[in-house]
Amino acid sequence: MSTVTRVAFLHTGAVVIPPVMELAGKLLPDATTINYLDDRIVADLGDAERAASVPDRVADLVQAAQSAGADVVMLTCSSISGLAATAAERVGIPVLRIDEAMADQAVQSGERIAVLATLPTTCAPTVALLQERAALAGVERDITSEVIDGAFAAVSGGDRGTHDRLVAAAIERVAPNTDVVVLAQASMASAADAVEVDVPVLTSLEPGIQRLRDRLAAEG
Repeated sequence: MSTVTRVAFLHTGAVVIPPVMELAGKLLPDATTINYLDDRIVADLGDAERAASVPDRVADLVQAAQSAGADVVMLTCSSISGLAATAAERVGIPVLRIDEAMADQAVQSGERIAVLATLPTTCAPTVALLQERAALAGVERDITSEVIDGAFAAVSGGDRGTHDRLVAAAIERVAPNTDVVVLAQASMASAADAVEVDVPVLTSLEPGIQRLRDRLAAEG
């Protein structure tokens, strides 16, 4: 890149910031990164009175990123990835979804896709994204989804070990009956290293930031 690119990451949980920054440092070494966090979005999505506020809040954070000089924004939470297009249209800068590249990989990996999540608010958006990417690819896919009880509470309380054990057990249970396992949340990525199964287990962080890197390179 001939000039320094400023990339903003928009998060809904602090737990994902360190791994995102680690990957950004490796894959985007010449970029300046900036983080924005609203750690109530996921909870508010499950609140009938507050859910309607989320699209404006996401757009406001994207606007703040633009005001800070960001050239591109990446949403790191699957629960809000469906808001990327509208936020980009409102603010006028690219807004990317960290889970889009993972979804494309999943669609190409087989007919049966099992989605695992630790939050109910993540399942529907991830399934919708997979359906969207399958339609764009001109294929039909059998998509199932499951929320892993107790895993989100564990990681939110700082117990990464219990979270990873619960997620790993779910992966091992569903893997024999599917062609590919999709971990819906970026915060689940650490659990993928703890299992050995005969099907791909896909996570969003690395492919998402790789796609961001490739896009920036293509745009010069």
